[in-house]
Amino acid sequence: MAEITPFAYRPGDSVLHFLDTRLKFFITCLLCLSLLPAGFISCWLYCLILIFFFKKSKLPLFSMLGQIKSFLILLFFVFLSRALTTKGDLIFSAYGLEATEQGLTEGALVALKFFLVMLTGLIFSSTTRPSSVKTAVQWFLKPVPFVPENRVAVMISLALCFIPVILRQAKEVSDAQKARCANLRKNPVRKTMGLVLPLLKKTFLSADHLILAMESRCYSNDRTDSEFKPSGKEKFFLLGSIMVSLCFFIFS
Repeated sequence: MAEITPFAYRPGDSVLHFLDTRLKFFITCLLCLSLLPAGFISCWLYCLILIFFFKKSKLPLFSMLGQIKSFLILLFFVFLSRALTTKGDLIFSAYGLEATEQGLTEGALVALKFFLVMLTGLIFSSTTRPSSVKTAVQWFLKPVPFVPENRVAVMISLALCFIPVILRQAKEVSDAQKARCANLRKNPVRKTMGLVLPLLKKTFLSADHLILAMESRCYSNDRTDSEFKPSGKEKFFLLGSIMVSLCFFIFS
């Protein structure tokens, strides 16, 4: 049985699972953009809100965080780079590197915002079917002139579907290399290329297989899409997301 990745859809009966996909898409974009001017207070309050919805949706938060530990390591380097490059009141200096109070504060805030954006995306992808994402994107792009909304919607839905596939294939390549002691290489360039090249090959092969499968089933852009079924609680979530966005600006 294939391992469930953090970006895969997880069936459930929570209110987020039955919420209109168009509204979830809009709320996700609104909240992620509103995080840009947010301060520490509003970010931590928003973090508590996300944890509440993780619990209500019965999503394994700590297990999902363990699966994206590489992203958490990247956030640490983002924090470190900000702390060592931002000018301000010096805290300590070592080997020519200087950490400032303003740098530590700014680095922590930037890393926290990226972390919250990731959690928001995890909730969206875990409670939304890829087919519903396709229909929602198509609905948003339909009024836009000169944009093939059907083709763009298919591309976005396939990209979301391929994220779990790529992560699973990366794990398979990594496990195969560890079984052959390739992880003991000291050269970081050869070690990285040894992971990236086989992963790219497997990804392109999977894409070719998907194209052949779609063509063999006479796939076309003119298809009957699924209908939206609002749960009736959309107005409460819309009002709540607007209030949260306003709080981001007020406490910025």
